[in-house]
Amino acid sequence: MPDRPSGEPPARRVRPDVQRNLDALLTAAAEIFAAEGVDAPIRRITAKAGVGAGTLYRHFPQRSDLITAVLCHDVDDCARAAADFAARYEPVEALARWLRHFAGFVAAKRGLKTALHSGDPAYEGLPEYFRQRFVPVLAGLLDAAAATGGIRTGVEPYDLLRAMKDLVAPGDDGYTERMITLLVDGLRYRPPA
Repeated sequence: MPDRPSGEPPARRVRPDVQRNLDALLTAAAEIFAAEGVDAPIRRITAKAGVGAGTLYRHFPQRSDLITAVLCHDVDDCARAAADFAARYEPVEALARWLRHFAGFVAAKRGLKTALHSGDPAYEGLPEYFRQRFVPVLAGLLDAAAATGGIRTGVEPYDLLRAMKDLVAPGDDGYTERMITLLVDGLRYRPPA
């Protein structure tokens, strides 16, 4: 796995109670950030997580550390979902389902756009982290679908990720769904030889 951007706690073996606290903090922060934005009071996050402020600051000394950790955690979850879809569905359906899942991820993260473009050096590594996690996952789904003849070959995963980012309409799930259906139909199309 590629290195996470600075601010993310290093991967190491932690006690189960510490891991529970970290998971609760990340879950609570993700929910609060989605509902109220990244400037929401820390006390709301700690209360929702059921931990004290000291626990939060021990793991995330700066707000940017917490934001980065939440994003990396959610990126990892979204990337891991591809394997589940691939195991449960035929390749084209797995691809379509993951694209919908990715669209949900993009819509949920729109509120973080201001923080990510704030110029804070803590966020500099995030675009590359996203690329390193999502491009191989999408490439695998595309390759599997193309191997069955279900979609065209030669689709650039990064181009498709960028297109997905641009077509997601937060708050208009119907539009996003129609666009994903159109996109998948376009992947199925093969021009005459």
